[in-house]
Amino acid sequence: MITEEAIYAVLRTIYDPEIPVNIVDLGLIYGLSIENGNVEILMTLTVPGCPMGAYITKEVEEKIKALEGVQSVRVDITFDPPWSLDRMTEEGKNILRGMGMNI
Repeated sequence: MITEEAIYAVLRTIYDPEIPVNIVDLGLIYGLSIENGNVEILMTLTVPGCPMGAYITKEVEEKIKALEGVQSVRVDITFDPPWSLDRMTEEGKNILRGMGMNI
């Protein structure tokens, strides 16, 4: 049986290629649901029209679909509410601070 913990573990391996922080710690994941092996993920991108949006979405779909017990994956992108630095975890913020960013 697939669990939220297993899905979040996989999502933490996916990075925005332009930012060295995984999409969970970036705060891009707004929610997920699992029903009979069907996984739905609600997420956002750092900006509308993000050039890496299709790449990130495809990687999410492929990696989650590879988990045992997953029948299907649907990723919905929303910009409501819009992403902001406030959505990041402290771990994500610390990574960026370690790179000299003032956040």
